[in-house]
Amino acid sequence: GPGRISPTVVAVPASALSHDSTGIRTSGLRAEYFDNNTVSGAPRVTRVDDHIDFGWTLSAPARGIPFDWYSVRWTGRITAPASGVARIGVEGNDGFRLWVDDALVLDDWMKRSAGTRTAALTMAPNSSHRIRLEYFESTGNARVRLVWDAGADRTWQRAIDSAVVAARSSDVAVVVAGLEEGEFRDRAHLTLPGHQDALIQAVAATGTPVVVVLIGGSAITMDPWLDRVAAVVDAWYPGEEGGHAIADVLFGDYNPSGRLPITFPVFEGQLPLYYDHKPTGRGDDYTDLTGQPLFPFGFGLSYTTFAYSDLRIAPAIIGPDGSATVHCTITNTGSRAGAEVVQLYLRDLLASVAQPVMALKDFARVSLAPGESRTLSFTLGRDQLQLLDRDLKSVVEPGGFRVMIGSSSKDIRLRGELTVK
Repeated sequence: GPGRISPTVVAVPASALSHDSTGIRTSGLRAEYFDNNTVSGAPRVTRVDDHIDFGWTLSAPARGIPFDWYSVRWTGRITAPASGVARIGVEGNDGFRLWVDDALVLDDWMKRSAGTRTAALTMAPNSSHRIRLEYFESTGNARVRLVWDAGADRTWQRAIDSAVVAARSSDVAVVVAGLEEGEFRDRAHLTLPGHQDALIQAVAATGTPVVVVLIGGSAITMDPWLDRVAAVVDAWYPGEEGGHAIADVLFGDYNPSGRLPITFPVFEGQLPLYYDHKPTGRGDDYTDLTGQPLFPFGFGLSYTTFAYSDLRIAPAIIGPDGSATVHCTITNTGSRAGAEVVQLYLRDLLASVAQPVMALKDFARVSLAPGESRTLSFTLGRDQLQLLDRDLKSVVEPGGFRVMIGSSSKDIRLRGELTVK
């Protein structure tokens, strides 16, 4: 596959940068740092920077320079590699100006946003060119990086083409995709990074059944390909035995029964999205999208099916310090043994302070052979029914509580009512 990250540009390496110092060609670029944001007057600091790949957040680029009020001028020469160069540019937050051979090729001298901006510029193999880059910062948190397309990964399309060839001659295609995440690695987009979405779409287009295995620790949007694949296995971060566990699921040696501990949105614009929100008194939909999630909290599939029946709440009326038992029967209605995660949700129908529209209060995992039934019991008492009132005191208020039993927060199979007097 194409990998998680398939950059189209890379930082210009130090080996490609030089400057003239007293008539001698020296590696790195001459850097002049100004304590103003107009590249004017005498520089406060002059030094040689091996390459331009900086991130100054709460720190200044040099001693004596304010961290949020400065400008920089880099000058010298840039030498194209043997493969040549087709595009050159700057990645980071503006503003900047870039000259090559005294021609202004990029002019973004304003503070607006961040991104990668490149110019089409042919550099013949091993050719040398004069270069000047000016950059200014007026609020701090700066990022500036000199980039070109030489050495960038151009193999991603070939990798996808190879996967398509393999899928066409296979009975089933398994595509393993994943995330790039961690501390200081937050995601602006919840799609799979790089060209992984394109990989899944291309493999699915062959007509071969596709199973997508997702590796990652957070929600992933799947709109471009979800309806084109046969199955999705969310493996999270499965550890060193994860390969064996995933193989057991894929080959049917183990019947999965996991449930989502978070809500998966269709698109990022739905966020924040969670099942136990407070009542809003309005609709949840958008003009161009439903307010419903891609996969709700508690969702998960099995290789078998289960039926829910015989909900009983006894007693149906209790005092503030009393308790009730909720009974229900779960039956494996499929042809394979499996486990179901039965979830109990509550809704306080009338409270003195706003309460969630529903909240998970208990759950139980039950393993059943084909055709087998079992009765489950849940206890509802003060711990499940209490709330914090306006004085932040824990109380059980009189009134009705809707009891909901289901396979997820959206798939409620049984419901009844418990009254507190």
